[in-house]
Amino acid sequence: MKGPEGFVHLPGYLDRAAQVELVDTLRAAIAASPFFTPRMPGNGKPFSVSMSNFGSLGWVSDRAGYRYQAQHPETGAAWPPIPPQVLAIWQAVGNYPHPPEACLVNRYRAGARMGLHRDADENDFSAPVVSISLGDSALFRLGGLVRKAPTRSLKLHSGDIVVLGGEARLLYHGIDRVIAGTSQLLNGGGRLNLTLRRVTKPST
Repeated sequence: MKGPEGFVHLPGYLDRAAQVELVDTLRAAIAASPFFTPRMPGNGKPFSVSMSNFGSLGWVSDRAGYRYQAQHPETGAAWPPIPPQVLAIWQAVGNYPHPPEACLVNRYRAGARMGLHRDADENDFSAPVVSISLGDSALFRLGGLVRKAPTRSLKLHSGDIVVLGGEARLLYHGIDRVIAGTSQLLNGGGRLNLTLRRVTKPST
């Protein structure tokens, strides 16, 4: 799908062997930083996805609002470092000279989805958002700079990379549904999505 300037879809960027290696690495990191269920600000409604983070900062959501913080909201422990395989992807496709500070890990099980949203809690919009898909395929929806803009759909498969940078950095996007049984990568099925972000503006 041809998108606006700065939107890049790299289908099959990670081959099967690279996907298996990355999942093995993630499994060990998640053991130290277990999945939790974020909740909507205000009403406390639970998300349909569960979440963890890697890096110096992690994105969380609860009744108090959306924010980045250095500790897991349930264990109080610092987030594990971003795996080197993931950092290498950022360096290869991000076209940005500084490292990411946050890597969100969203786990989609049966019926999970992610409504239209844009990643706007960061202080540096010159840095891209880099997304890595693992496991079952998903129907990705890409919108515009306002929520009511027309949208287009794209099917993302395991190993695909999506980059939102430049003019596309603040586009609304979401996951309509996950297509169960389309991948055998993850034990028990489902989908993992890793989202890399730079949160603060570099000092130099």
